[in-house]
Amino acid sequence: MKVKRAGQELLVVQYVVLRKDLVDTMGWPLGSVVAQACHAATAALWMSRDDEIAQSYCSPENIDSMHKVVLEVKGEAQLNTLAQKLTDAGVLHKLWIEQPENFPTCIATKPYPKAEVAQYFKKCKLCK
Repeated sequence: MKVKRAGQELLVVQYVVLRKDLVDTMGWPLGSVVAQACHAATAALWMSRDDEIAQSYCSPENIDSMHKVVLEVKGEAQLNTLAQKLTDAGVLHKLWIEQPENFPTCIATKPYPKAEVAQYFKKCKLCK
């Protein structure tokens, strides 16, 4: 999906960032990690339900052209650092805290023009 800003068409994406250590060292099954991403992405969309870009992203005419960028960080410390950077920059996101364990597993942003928020994710790797 794209939006127009200042005469330019900008790609809109939703960023999802997972902890790599959940699989690598903690032995979580892939399905459980994917569920964390789903929880965070759904929560971020719900939190931004009144946002014009989020509404357009989920609209019937755009529902089949959503773009997600799924990234990874090494562990909890890196995820918390990223969450703080996003908070400080005013980037709306959801830091998913898994219960009852009470530890952070994933971050998802609301849909944003990629050019507006990509700078915050440069240190993250594509999730493999």
